[in-house]
Amino acid sequence: MNNSTRSSVAMFPGSGTTRTFEFGRTHVVRPRGNHQATIVWLHGLGDKGSSWSQLFETLPLPNIKWICPTAPTRPVAIFGGYLCTAWFEAGDLSGDGPDDLEGLDASAAHVANLLSTEPANVKLGIGGFSMGAATALYSATCHTLGKYGNGNLYPINLSAVVGLSGWLPCSRTLRNQMEGSIEAVRRAASLPILLCHGLGDDVVAYKNGERSAQALNSVGFRNLTFRAYNGLGHYTIPEETDEVCNWLTARLGLQGSQL
Repeated sequence: MNNSTRSSVAMFPGSGTTRTFEFGRTHVVRPRGNHQATIVWLHGLGDKGSSWSQLFETLPLPNIKWICPTAPTRPVAIFGGYLCTAWFEAGDLSGDGPDDLEGLDASAAHVANLLSTEPANVKLGIGGFSMGAATALYSATCHTLGKYGNGNLYPINLSAVVGLSGWLPCSRTLRNQMEGSIEAVRRAASLPILLCHGLGDDVVAYKNGERSAQALNSVGFRNLTFRAYNGLGHYTIPEETDEVCNWLTARLGLQGSQL
């Protein structure tokens, strides 16, 4: 069953200014079986939550509740300032440009807020595609460090993170942030992450996905799986979706994945 809720507004303090982010409609796919896990799934640049919620209704994962929010509509530099849905500002889709910490923090906080009302016995995860994958990985680093980029406490305990055709924001500063925190190293080592990327991706180059996996591994994310797909472009295929289903079932300890 696919329910949807209207937009919500997040105000996040920046350096001397406050930007307001108005998020679009959130679509929810209720579990068809025993509710064991809730995953927030984040769409790619210019997309919306309903695109993915329709896919999740068909997956053999009856014990997962899927929450598919829609990003704020904003001018995006990579499109010459054209208005479209985006989780944060991006001059490119590689992680090489300047990081929009304010936008990343606002989106990560919106996701955490969506997860904050889930039952205590339910495992929590975040996944995404492309820019959504980048936001999911940023959330993973917030969980690991115990705080957002602006220093505010990160409130959610994550059990799984999935990123398809994405990249890692703020990779240049992650090592320095991790150093000296035994708790961060412990969280990094125990957080299961699945990254998938197509070798034929002409939007977010494969090397950016591979480099992101290497960066995470190098700072202590030991429970990380990286999968490459020959001939896959910037989209998803059933083989990749099956991999995600099998991985989530195993990592989250879900009951039988078939109804």
